[in-house]
Amino acid sequence: MFTSVDDVSARLAETGYLASPAVATSVFLADRLGKPLLVEGPAGVGKTELAKAVAAVAGARLIRLQCYEGVDESRALYEWNHAKQLLRISAGRDESWDETRTDIFGEEFLLPRPLLTAIRGDDPKVLLIDETDKADVEVEGLLLEVLSDFQVTVPELGTVTATRRPFVVLTSNATRELSEALRRRCLFLHIGFPDAELERRIVRLRVPGIEAALAESVVRVVGALRAMDLRKAPSVAETVDWARTLLALGAGTLDETVVRDSLGVVLKHQDDIQKAAAKLDLDTL
Repeated sequence: MFTSVDDVSARLAETGYLASPAVATSVFLADRLGKPLLVEGPAGVGKTELAKAVAAVAGARLIRLQCYEGVDESRALYEWNHAKQLLRISAGRDESWDETRTDIFGEEFLLPRPLLTAIRGDDPKVLLIDETDKADVEVEGLLLEVLSDFQVTVPELGTVTATRRPFVVLTSNATRELSEALRRRCLFLHIGFPDAELERRIVRLRVPGIEAALAESVVRVVGALRAMDLRKAPSVAETVDWARTLLALGAGTLDETVVRDSLGVVLKHQDDIQKAAAKLDLDTL
C-alpha cells in the first residue's frame, strides 16, 4: 500500500490527515508487516480518523466494529437470519429435517457482521475495531482468532480464511487494560496531543479561512488549558471546533469576552469551565 514512511505522510496529508513521524512510521510498518495496529490515546486526537484516512488513501472499504459493553459474537462476527429460516422451514414442511437443515444453514441465511465481512472477498478493506477497551474481556478471545490467523470458524459452514488480509486498526482510550495476548498480536502506537506547530497546521487545514494569528492564539490557549488540572483536557477535535466557532462569530482575536462566551465549545464540564475562567490569563500567553 505504501512505499515508504514519507509516502505515508504525503498520501495521508492529501486526505486532510497530518501525521506525525511516529504515526507515519507505525502505519508503514503495519502495512509492510501485515500486523494489526493498536492505537491508544485520549479521545479526540485522531485515532478513528487515522483508519478513515488509510481507507481513503488505499481506495479500500472501511468496515467498522464499534465496541461497547455487551457487544457479543452475533454483533461482531455473524448471526443467522432466524425469521427467514423459519419461513423456509414452514415452506418445506414435506421435506425431511436433513434436507431442510442443509438449506437453512447456507449463505442465503447468513448475516455477516464486521469481523466476518472484513475477511471475506478479495477487495481491499480497512477493519476499524473502535474503542476496543469498551468491549467485554470475552470479546478479546474472539478477536484473537481473527487477528492471529485472519480466519473465522462458522460451525455450520466451516472455516473462512481471508484471501486478502484487511488493514486492521484497533483504537483504545485506555479505560480498561487490554490483554497481553491481544497486544502481542499488534503493533502499538500512542497518539497524544500534538506539539504546537503540528496543531497549528491541523487547524489551518481543517478551518479554511482562519487567520494565522488567530490559529496560533487558539492553539496557545488550548495548550494552557491542557496544563491545568481539568476533568477532561481539550483534544484536537475541540481545538478545531473552537477555531470554527471563532470564525463563525467573526472574532479576529481572542479576548476575555470571546473566551468566556465560547469556553463551552472546548471544555465539556462546568467545573472545568469555572476553573479555566478563574485561572486563564490571556495577557501572559
